[in-house]
Amino acid sequence: MHLPKVFVLLPAFNEEAALPILIPKFAAVLTRLGNPFLIIVGDDGSSDGTGAVAAALARDYPLEVLTHRVNRGLGETARDLFERAAELAAPTDIIVRMDCDDTHDPTVVEAMLARLARDDVDVVIGSRFQPGGGQSGVNAYRAAISRAANLFMKVFFPMRGVNDYSSGFRAYRARIIQRAIAVFGNNFIQLKGLGFTGTLEKLVKLSLLGAKFDEVAMMLRYDQKQSSSKMVSSVTTLGYLVMAVLYHWPWGGWRQQSRRNLWRQHPG
Repeated sequence: MHLPKVFVLLPAFNEEAALPILIPKFAAVLTRLGNPFLIIVGDDGSSDGTGAVAAALARDYPLEVLTHRVNRGLGETARDLFERAAELAAPTDIIVRMDCDDTHDPTVVEAMLARLARDDVDVVIGSRFQPGGGQSGVNAYRAAISRAANLFMKVFFPMRGVNDYSSGFRAYRARIIQRAIAVFGNNFIQLKGLGFTGTLEKLVKLSLLGAKFDEVAMMLRYDQKQSSSKMVSSVTTLGYLVMAVLYHWPWGGWRQQSRRNLWRQHPG
C-alpha cells in the first residue's frame, strides 16, 4: 500500500537544545509507521548554534535547512516553509507543521495520519480541548489568555470542527496548501509581522477555500520547553484584531477577495 510522504515543517529560532531531542523522536515515529518523510527546518536568523545543529542532524536524517540570515519572525518563516513543502510535495502527501521547542509530542502524528486517511477532512489539528488533551507547565495567567483568545476566534471566525484555533501542531493535505498558495499567493500568510497571528490566518484562509477540519487530542508539554517563549502577547493580540477587521470588512474584505480569486480561477 502506498503511504503518503510526510513533510515536517519546523520553524526554529534559537532552538539548538530542542532539535537533537525532537528530530530523533519524530523520525522514530514516522519510521515505525512506514511513511517516507522529509524534515524541513527554517532557521530564522538564530544567534545560537541552531543552524550548525540542524546541518549535523541532516547527515543522519532526511532533513533540509532553510536559512534566514536575519530574524524575520514566525510569519515569514512559516510562509517559506509551506511554499517549499508545496513545491516538493505530491497533492496526496501530508504537510505537518509543529513547534520546534519539544512542547509537541510527535506520537500525535499517528492519530493525525489515521484521521486524514479517511479522506473527508483537509486539516487535522492537535487540540488541547479534545478528550485526553490538555496542557502542563502553563501558568494560570497564560492559560486564561489562551482560553480568551480561542473564545474570541470562535466568535469572529467560526469553523466547523475547530476548537483549538491557536494550536501550531497541525497536519494538512498537501493539495489544500498548494491550492491556497495558488489562490492567495504571497498573501496566504499576509500578516507576517504580527507575531503568531499567521497561525490563525492559515486556518481562516483555508476555511475561505472550503477546507474541512477535525481535531485529535494533544497534550501541550510546556514543562518540556527547551527555549524561552518568542510570543509577544500584545503584538499577537493586535494581529487578531486586525485580522477580524480584514476578514469582515464589507468593502473588499478577505471573504469578498476570496470569492473573486476563486471566480477568476473557475469562471462560470
